[in-house]
Amino acid sequence: MEHLREFLRQAHTIAVLGAHPNPSKPAFYVPDYLAQRGYTLLPVNPAYAGQVLWGRKIVARLSELGEAPDILDVFRRSEALPDHLEEILAARPRLVWLQSGISNDAFAETLQQAGIPVVQDRCLMVVHRQLLG
Repeated sequence: MEHLREFLRQAHTIAVLGAHPNPSKPAFYVPDYLAQRGYTLLPVNPAYAGQVLWGRKIVARLSELGEAPDILDVFRRSEALPDHLEEILAARPRLVWLQSGISNDAFAETLQQAGIPVVQDRCLMVVHRQLLG
Protein backbone atom coordinates (compact mmCIF):
# COMPACT_ATOMS: atom_id res chain seq x y z
CA MET A 1 0.00 0.00 0.00
CA GLU A 2 2.90 2.35 0.72
CA HIS A 3 4.11 2.08 -2.89
CA LEU A 4 0.63 3.15 -4.04
CA ARG A 5 0.73 6.20 -1.77
CA GLU A 6 4.05 7.29 -3.26
CA PHE A 7 2.87 6.54 -6.79
CA LEU A 8 -0.28 8.66 -6.31
CA ARG A 9 1.85 11.50 -4.93
CA GLN A 10 4.12 11.46 -7.98
CA ALA A 11 1.44 10.94 -10.66
CA HIS A 12 0.25 13.94 -12.68
CA THR A 13 -1.91 12.64 -15.53
CA ILE A 14 -4.81 10.21 -15.40
CA ALA A 15 -6.42 8.97 -18.60
CA VAL A 16 -10.04 7.94 -18.01
CA LEU A 17 -11.16 5.12 -20.30
CA GLY A 18 -14.94 5.23 -20.37
CA ALA A 19 -15.20 8.81 -19.06
CA HIS A 20 -18.84 9.94 -18.84
CA PRO A 21 -20.36 13.46 -18.74
CA ASN A 22 -23.25 12.44 -16.42
CA PRO A 23 -22.39 13.67 -12.87
CA SER A 24 -24.34 10.80 -11.27
CA LYS A 25 -22.12 8.14 -12.86
CA PRO A 26 -18.90 6.88 -11.22
CA ALA A 27 -17.11 7.47 -14.57
CA PHE A 28 -17.72 11.18 -13.92
CA TYR A 29 -17.58 11.72 -10.18
CA VAL A 30 -14.52 9.54 -9.45
CA PRO A 31 -12.32 11.36 -12.03
CA ASP A 32 -13.90 14.68 -11.01
CA TYR A 33 -12.70 14.08 -7.44
CA LEU A 34 -9.20 13.43 -8.82
CA ALA A 35 -9.34 16.58 -10.99
CA GLN A 36 -10.18 18.57 -7.85
CA ARG A 37 -7.06 17.09 -6.23
CA GLY A 38 -4.85 18.55 -8.97
CA TYR A 39 -4.47 15.69 -11.42
CA THR A 40 -4.72 16.38 -15.15
CA LEU A 41 -7.56 14.25 -16.52
CA LEU A 42 -7.50 12.91 -20.07
CA PRO A 43 -11.02 11.68 -20.95
CA VAL A 44 -11.46 8.82 -23.47
CA ASN A 45 -14.85 7.66 -24.76
CA PRO A 46 -15.86 7.34 -28.44
CA ALA A 47 -19.52 7.98 -27.56
CA TYR A 48 -18.69 11.51 -26.32
CA ALA A 49 -15.65 12.38 -28.47
CA GLY A 50 -15.40 16.10 -29.08
CA GLN A 51 -17.22 17.12 -25.90
CA VAL A 52 -15.22 18.70 -23.08
CA LEU A 53 -14.72 17.25 -19.60
CA TRP A 54 -12.33 18.60 -16.95
CA GLY A 55 -11.14 21.24 -19.41
CA ARG A 56 -10.05 18.65 -21.99
CA LYS A 57 -11.65 17.47 -25.20
CA ILE A 58 -12.85 13.86 -24.96
CA VAL A 59 -11.01 11.66 -27.45
CA ALA A 60 -12.27 8.41 -28.97
CA ARG A 61 -9.15 6.30 -28.41
CA LEU A 62 -6.11 6.21 -26.15
CA SER A 63 -3.89 6.66 -29.21
CA GLU A 64 -5.33 10.17 -29.62
CA LEU A 65 -4.04 11.37 -26.24
CA GLY A 66 -0.59 12.30 -27.51
CA GLU A 67 1.05 11.42 -24.19
CA ALA A 68 1.53 8.40 -21.94
CA PRO A 69 -0.58 8.86 -18.80
CA ASP A 70 0.76 8.08 -15.37
CA ILE A 71 -2.46 6.20 -14.58
CA LEU A 72 -5.10 4.72 -16.84
CA ASP A 73 -8.34 4.64 -14.84
CA VAL A 74 -10.68 2.13 -16.49
CA PHE A 75 -14.48 2.33 -16.39
CA ARG A 76 -15.33 -0.54 -18.78
CA ARG A 77 -16.99 -3.89 -18.13
CA SER A 78 -14.58 -6.72 -17.32
CA GLU A 79 -15.52 -8.63 -20.48
CA ALA A 80 -14.73 -5.56 -22.64
CA LEU A 81 -11.15 -5.25 -21.37
CA PRO A 82 -9.51 -7.54 -23.99
CA ASP A 83 -10.84 -5.20 -26.70
CA HIS A 84 -8.61 -2.45 -25.25
CA LEU A 85 -5.48 -4.52 -24.63
CA GLU A 86 -3.50 -3.53 -27.73
CA GLU A 87 -4.20 0.19 -27.36
CA ILE A 88 -3.32 0.08 -23.65
CA LEU A 89 -0.03 -1.66 -24.43
CA ALA A 90 0.69 0.98 -27.08
CA ALA A 91 -0.23 3.85 -24.72
CA ARG A 92 2.24 2.60 -22.06
CA PRO A 93 0.57 3.99 -18.91
CA ARG A 94 2.70 3.63 -15.78
CA LEU A 95 -0.25 1.96 -13.98
CA VAL A 96 -3.62 0.54 -15.06
CA TRP A 97 -6.38 0.92 -12.49
CA LEU A 98 -9.56 -1.16 -12.88
CA GLN A 99 -12.39 0.42 -10.89
CA SER A 100 -14.62 -1.38 -8.37
CA GLY A 101 -16.35 -4.38 -9.89
CA ILE A 102 -13.90 -4.60 -12.80
CA SER A 103 -11.39 -7.43 -12.97
CA ASN A 104 -9.92 -9.77 -15.55
CA ASP A 105 -6.94 -11.85 -14.43
CA ALA A 106 -5.77 -12.80 -17.94
CA PHE A 107 -5.91 -9.15 -19.04
CA ALA A 108 -4.03 -8.03 -15.92
CA GLU A 109 -1.41 -10.78 -16.35
CA THR A 110 -0.71 -9.73 -19.95
CA LEU A 111 -0.20 -6.11 -18.88
CA GLN A 112 1.99 -7.11 -15.94
CA GLN A 113 4.14 -9.28 -18.20
CA ALA A 114 4.60 -6.16 -20.36
CA GLY A 115 5.83 -4.25 -17.29
CA ILE A 116 2.59 -2.35 -16.59
CA PRO A 117 1.30 -2.85 -13.03
CA VAL A 118 -2.45 -3.35 -12.58
CA VAL A 119 -4.81 -2.69 -9.68
CA GLN A 120 -8.10 -4.60 -10.01
CA ASP A 121 -11.56 -4.10 -8.49
CA ARG A 122 -10.73 -1.04 -6.37
CA CYS A 123 -12.06 2.49 -6.49
CA LEU A 124 -9.28 5.00 -7.14
CA MET A 125 -11.20 7.73 -5.29
CA VAL A 126 -11.60 5.56 -2.16
CA VAL A 127 -7.96 4.47 -2.18
CA HIS A 128 -6.78 8.06 -2.77
CA ARG A 129 -8.85 9.22 0.22
CA GLN A 130 -7.45 6.41 2.38
CA LEU A 131 -3.83 7.07 1.45
CA LEU A 132 -3.69 10.82 0.91
CA GLY A 133 -6.75 12.11 2.77
